[in-house]
Amino acid sequence: MFSDRTNWKLTRNRLTDALEAARSEGANILDLTVSNPTRAGLRYDEAATLASLSSPRAIDYDPQPKGLRQAREAVAAYYGDQRSGAGYAVHRFDPERLVLTTSTSEGYSYILRLLCNPGDELLVPKPSYPLFEFLADLEDVKLVPYLLIYDHGWQMDFPSLEKAVTTRTRGVVVVHPNNPTGSYVQAHEVTLLNEFCRERGLALIVDEVFLDYQLDVGTTAPGCPVERSSTASPSSTSGIACHPSFTANQDVLTFTLSGLSKVSALPQMKVAWIAVSGPPAETAPALARLEVIADTYLSMNAPLQWATPVLLDQRESLQKQLLYRIRGNLAELDRQLAQQKTCERLAVEGGWYAILRVPVTKSDEDLAVELLQRKSVLVHPGHFYDFPSEGYLVLSLITPAPEFCEGVGRMLELLNR
Repeated sequence: MFSDRTNWKLTRNRLTDALEAARSEGANILDLTVSNPTRAGLRYDEAATLASLSSPRAIDYDPQPKGLRQAREAVAAYYGDQRSGAGYAVHRFDPERLVLTTSTSEGYSYILRLLCNPGDELLVPKPSYPLFEFLADLEDVKLVPYLLIYDHGWQMDFPSLEKAVTTRTRGVVVVHPNNPTGSYVQAHEVTLLNEFCRERGLALIVDEVFLDYQLDVGTTAPGCPVERSSTASPSSTSGIACHPSFTANQDVLTFTLSGLSKVSALPQMKVAWIAVSGPPAETAPALARLEVIADTYLSMNAPLQWATPVLLDQRESLQKQLLYRIRGNLAELDRQLAQQKTCERLAVEGGWYAILRVPVTKSDEDLAVELLQRKSVLVHPGHFYDFPSEGYLVLSLITPAPEFCEGVGRMLELLNR
């Protein structure tokens, strides 16, 4: 009765079962997997956010396939207003090269429909976010992994890209910074990626949802954390490293995805976008076809489009709060790790997560279940993100600081027993 593309394994994993059992018994779980910023204790400007949704203009139906011009101009200004003082490349972006979508997931589906016939392939990083597999299945597209390897920091393994590419490959997916490794695509890797794609006629698909969460240079590697200070201001954003957006990439056809979910910490406000850049001979037909795809679905609603300029403005306050918490939690994690020798944190450059390398005494899932059952601490096992081997746990750095501190302490107590 059902299509093969939805023939997924629908049974729940052991960690989910263990979590439900613990909650049913009334356990006070310290959740070190927090990914929902609206439930992470942030201060939102509720009045401005709610008022932005009440524009009388939303009563009028103006079906513009790529999205209302005012909303696209706000997104274009977001790229043009990148903070040069923090090392960003400043460039003007044409709002006509933007297509609004309800989510980056929908943006991926548009791009897969644009580039791929059933059975075609995309190259995707490993480890990375597990959602890609489901999106590709729904479009009958095959994902072929290439490796991110760790050697004093994460880097793309270009030999694995060479081995993975076939005549059915249509594009390369990069996540900038990667989720969960927190690694950005470095400048020399961009050059190599462009050469790789140009020689084979491939597109670049770039997920930049965490782009703005670039950490201080001092926090990137273990052993040199940012010092906690009772006088530090949550608004401090000094010392951010420079990892510019791919929207300025002109060498090959490039689709850059992002949205309010992470940019403004508003996952409930379904506003995302595709930014198209590259050689004009390729971007023009790509945009024309994307416009037809978008016109077919017309999924963006008017109230959110009119609210987009205000919702984008909210990022200034919310990103400062999140960066302050991320840096503080990272410093606390390093402080506790320095008191033991069993576990180590891998280098992180940006994003919301940290990766611990732990002794391989059992599977990562077994270890995560044991931490939940014995210490009431919830973490993600590495295999959730397709790590190629055991020995990795993934922690969220946006967890409220008291819970994070206590949870890390309990976790290390068990790991170092």
